[in-house]
Amino acid sequence: MTLPRTRIKICGLTREADVDAAIEAGADAVGFVLYRASPRAVTAERAAELASRLPPFITPVLLFVNEEAPNVMASLIRVKGAIAQFHGEETPAECEQSTGPGRFRYMRAARIPLGAAGAGFDLVKYASDYSHAQAILLDAHVEGYGGGGKAFDWSLLPPAVDAHLVLSGGLTPANVSDGIRILRTRCKTLSVDVSSGVEIDGPGNKGLKDAGKIRQFVAAVRAADASFSS
Repeated sequence: MTLPRTRIKICGLTREADVDAAIEAGADAVGFVLYRASPRAVTAERAAELASRLPPFITPVLLFVNEEAPNVMASLIRVKGAIAQFHGEETPAECEQSTGPGRFRYMRAARIPLGAAGAGFDLVKYASDYSHAQAILLDAHVEGYGGGGKAFDWSLLPPAVDAHLVLSGGLTPANVSDGIRILRTRCKTLSVDVSSGVEIDGPGNKGLKDAGKIRQFVAAVRAADASFSS
């Protein structure tokens, strides 16, 4: 059986140069954080400016945390071609309300506990509850929202999930191939989502990406895919 290639999202972009680097490296999607408490936050207006640089077939993704439905809808309208990514306590009904039933697509983040506690997270039920989501994004459950560069234990996830999954949380060019190897056959399709793992080293650089790390990350994903077909 030939598996579809792993798709790649570079998240937390704040600069034109980083959008261009993601495009040049071959990313399939770019993410903009519309959560004001995040150090990577941008406004909807800024996200629209950055997304205007995208060529066809690269998807802008807008990340929200417990945002009011009218604001979500207004942002999705402003950023052409965007889909939503919900990271808070949004219920299935709230996700539907915020995106307009069938009008805009969305992903729902599942916050997986760190360590052995991850085995207790019922991902099969979660995916069923959010069956209208385009994909379920897997992130580590840490204080606040977002994985904070932490990776949960991927091996504890169920062997079969009837959903498109997006692996996130603590991914880097060094470990993304392991995540793909563990999860690629456990779901309909697998994508990967990286933010802190491709940022410039040093304090105060959240939201500032390293073009070399982005290229390394994409290359590692492509190499992992190739290992399945070899």
